[in-house]
Amino acid sequence: MTKADTLARIYELGLLAVVRGPTQKLTLDMVHALVEGGVTGIEITFTTPNATQVVQSLKDHYGGDILLGMGTLTDMDDVAQAKAAGATFIVSPHVENHLAASMVDSGLVVMIGSYTPSEILHASRLGSDIVKLFPGSLGGPSYLKSLRGPFPNIRIMPTGGVDLDNIPDWFEAGAVAVGAGSALCPRKWAEEGWFDDITSRARAFTQAVQDARS
Repeated sequence: MTKADTLARIYELGLLAVVRGPTQKLTLDMVHALVEGGVTGIEITFTTPNATQVVQSLKDHYGGDILLGMGTLTDMDDVAQAKAAGATFIVSPHVENHLAASMVDSGLVVMIGSYTPSEILHASRLGSDIVKLFPGSLGGPSYLKSLRGPFPNIRIMPTGGVDLDNIPDWFEAGAVAVGAGSALCPRKWAEEGWFDDITSRARAFTQAVQDARS
């Protein structure tokens, strides 16, 4: 899959699940439940135990049926590990010049985490294909709407603070996609074995995104 293909797939899906699993096995089970519910954009964070092995297992199992990336990249070694594991997109929670350069050099789709207007513009100029608005919960959709005024050509994806109730507001404010974590796939549900509930929540999120963009 080319970089252009990955970007097109992100725009098509409009939803990435940010998965922070408690164990390697439970993380795989979480993803299987999400996929069953129609969520096929998956970001495995480096804070997940054995994160690269999780990604490799998912790549072997699903191949191109899901869009697979890695998040919470905080140093340059993470970039190499994510690419070797099979990630097609990589996400950082912050703006840092050397890390950004390494991410861009990887040839993968890059999402750099930013919050302030200065950070957002800087991330875009560093080569972020999509700027991750993080944490989105601080300003909400109204903050994103305000950012669209000075930055109409920067693609922005909020993560943190995205839930079923505000998905329409995020897209109306100008989000190209949304990243959803605990509101979509709670860690506690995995620990309790509530995978049917994760699948049901995934279906609800998928429908909400479709409705918001229709």
